[in-house]
Amino acid sequence: MRIFHNLNVDFLGKRKLFYIVSLVLFLIGLLNIIFRGLSFGIDFKGGAEIVLQFEKQIDIAQVRANVENIGLGTVEVRTFGGETGVLIRTEMQEIPTDVYPKVVSSIEADINKIVPGVAFNVVEKTANSITYSFPNPDTTNLVVDQLGLVGFQTSKVSQEPDNTQMDVRVAISDWIKINLMDKFKDNQFTVLKEDKVGPKVGDELKRDAVIAVLLSLVAILIYLGFRFKFVFAVGAVAALFHDVLITLGLYAALYGVIPGLNLDIDLSIVAAFLTLVGYSINDTVIVFDRVRENLKIHKTQPLFEVMNKSINQTMSRTIITAFTTLLAVFVLMLLGGDVLRAFAFTLLFGIVIGTYSSIFVASAFVLEYAERSKKKVQFS
Repeated sequence: MRIFHNLNVDFLGKRKLFYIVSLVLFLIGLLNIIFRGLSFGIDFKGGAEIVLQFEKQIDIAQVRANVENIGLGTVEVRTFGGETGVLIRTEMQEIPTDVYPKVVSSIEADINKIVPGVAFNVVEKTANSITYSFPNPDTTNLVVDQLGLVGFQTSKVSQEPDNTQMDVRVAISDWIKINLMDKFKDNQFTVLKEDKVGPKVGDELKRDAVIAVLLSLVAILIYLGFRFKFVFAVGAVAALFHDVLITLGLYAALYGVIPGLNLDIDLSIVAAFLTLVGYSINDTVIVFDRVRENLKIHKTQPLFEVMNKSINQTMSRTIITAFTTLLAVFVLMLLGGDVLRAFAFTLLFGIVIGTYSSIFVASAFVLEYAERSKKKVQFS
């Protein structure tokens, strides 16, 4: 890009201004995390979650009023991806014991509607399913098909022609669907996603996610310490902490603010943050590589001038890389659907803040260390 040819901007001379910018962003992020908190998805909290897509615009208040009265305790209900999408989440993993008889009564009432007066027996009953037995295979097949149409998940116990037994799943998501189908008969919906995670699994996933991020930072610290010098490694990791914390602060600040943007932190968002870490460190390594090359060539030149020259020389590549990546991520955010929107949003902001930090945080850290310690940074 000719606009960046022979660029000569005193980036590091303005570093104190950018210290203030980074400090303000850092504090805003930290305060939002402390006071607003982060919203964790079902992957980390545990519980049951269902995402529904209605055919027409839905009144979220009506959905909430109906779901809150079916015995599932505290239930989170909010829009998902637009005016026709609804996300419903509860921290329960199974139907409560006091609600279970209502679910059974609903199943058996529907069976009697499908085949009035049919005789059936309960073969087995567990917290998650009920097995029924019918007089003949034809009745069994009919009930399996028709009961599935009203929202229950059904299956034949055996695929043998003479099978007369049927399993009906008893799950929180099924109970939610049955009640909403009855209340919104003129506005049908499809199920986009169902998830169920136990609290123990959620805690393990949260711990593993934290370990994954910390191990990646330690690995980067060790690698850069060997490739450059330890102060360069510390500067790069400081920039990564800067990027991650500010992005997390943005999550806390914007949660529930932007319609259609689900900013719950789940495993896909952890993957986005690890991608952000990789992208940010790549930008930083490019600058540091040029600094090392220039220090070998200009051994008597002050570090301030060498680092400024290196940033200017790599600016064209930095801007082109960031711009082309942003285009791809922006398209992903627009067209990737509800599931990928938050992932793309994380990368979109992360690329911008990562490009900024590779210039004004990582490089400035190395320069500040050299000036304050009076140690000469050089490569043989």
